[in-house]
Amino acid sequence: MPRMKSIHTWLAEYNESHRNPVNKRLHWLCVPPIVVTVFGALRAIPAGDALLNPATVAAALALVYYLTLSWRLTLGIAPLLALVLALVEFSHATLGALHLPVMAAVFVLAWIGQFYGHKVEGRKPSFFKDVQFLLIGPLWLLADVYRRADLDLGGRQYG
Repeated sequence: MPRMKSIHTWLAEYNESHRNPVNKRLHWLCVPPIVVTVFGALRAIPAGDALLNPATVAAALALVYYLTLSWRLTLGIAPLLALVLALVEFSHATLGALHLPVMAAVFVLAWIGQFYGHKVEGRKPSFFKDVQFLLIGPLWLLADVYRRADLDLGGRQYG
């Protein structure tokens, strides 16, 4: 059975294609809206209610995955995901039929920014190598915050 990659390995591999300052800034601008819009699209699936729906189930599954990588980062991302879910629920409740088109438009614009950043970087997005990198992107941003605050991810420091 293959060994699971450590959080440090995931972050180091992600960092390889995110060294250019422009690409880094674009990731800071684009990853959060992408996260919101993915959960927003899931919330648009007509199943469940405000507390239990495809978006909240996906968030719970993401937290379980993150917990297998780093309990410290999971503690940091959990309240952020709660905020995302609150924003998504607000959008879903207030925009009604416009919720999904708004989510789609923001999603497309944010991905245009991401791909432009990778063009500047001169490297393909990490998820072309492994789709799990789509879940690592938000942790990469949070790990940067932890590094700047001199907070340990567990084990050796990410740098």
